[in-house]
Amino acid sequence: MPSPQLLRWIPILFVLLWATGFIGAKYALPYAEPFTVLALRMYITLGVFLVLIRFYKPKWPSPQGALHSMLVGSLVHAAYLGGVFAAINAGMAAGLASLLVGLQPILTALIAWIWMDNQVNKKQLAGLLLGICGVAMVLLLGKASSHALQFSYVSLLFALMALFGITIGTLFQKRFCAKIDLLTGTFYQYLANALIMSLLAYLFETREIDWQPQFIAALLWLVFGLSLSAILLLMLMIREGEATKVAAYFYLTPPVTAVIAWILFDERLTAWGVAGISLTAYGVYLVIRNPARIVKLSAQEARLATRSQG
Repeated sequence: MPSPQLLRWIPILFVLLWATGFIGAKYALPYAEPFTVLALRMYITLGVFLVLIRFYKPKWPSPQGALHSMLVGSLVHAAYLGGVFAAINAGMAAGLASLLVGLQPILTALIAWIWMDNQVNKKQLAGLLLGICGVAMVLLLGKASSHALQFSYVSLLFALMALFGITIGTLFQKRFCAKIDLLTGTFYQYLANALIMSLLAYLFETREIDWQPQFIAALLWLVFGLSLSAILLLMLMIREGEATKVAAYFYLTPPVTAVIAWILFDERLTAWGVAGISLTAYGVYLVIRNPARIVKLSAQEARLATRSQG
């Protein structure tokens, strides 16, 4: 069992890994089209997971459980990852894509409140509204003068597809896949994603890859840094009783991504961008600070949402 000192650093490492997923996409996309990158990434990841499954020998799900996992994978991985990569490929800055998709826990709470009769108190409702206002501030007031906030309506549509895909997939995971083993369940999710990305690449892309060292490095990082390491860290946090806190760590991703993108790509944030991110972060803080039913939902949501970067 890791020492308490080591456990304190694990969430920080997890946030850094999760944030670099958007950066990895930006590095890989100049050398191959988005669906081609994702299909290749998924097949390599499937090979890695087969090795892990052979070593740990977890229980395989039933045929029904496998189908449920593949449906979740279609939403959480195919819609989410495909949407994020397509949005960045269509011109959206990595920091802005991270900010939009970072609204996933807020949207999940809102859907659960409307359709699943989850309770939301006044502060949480205020947090939902502030989060939406913060994103609107970034999109409407920060776009004109900052490359970091550039987007097209096509890229925005892809980002929204990613947001709704991971949100609906998370709720489906909570309802049907909570008891499926993490390794084998994720394998079926990645399998569904690989098949969908292969089909999309065949239909809409040339499937040409420029095998430059930067592309190979980005691809390996996406596989081992995100698809593998982030999930193993999540498993460790859940095992050590950190699951109810995991949702809060996702809200650190947009500012961390923005800082990394500023350092690597000069994606500068204007005052409106900083204000919008701050307002969104505070709104999300209001949503998660009260350990009510929404937080219980997020504990299940976090288990799957982290795989979305993988």
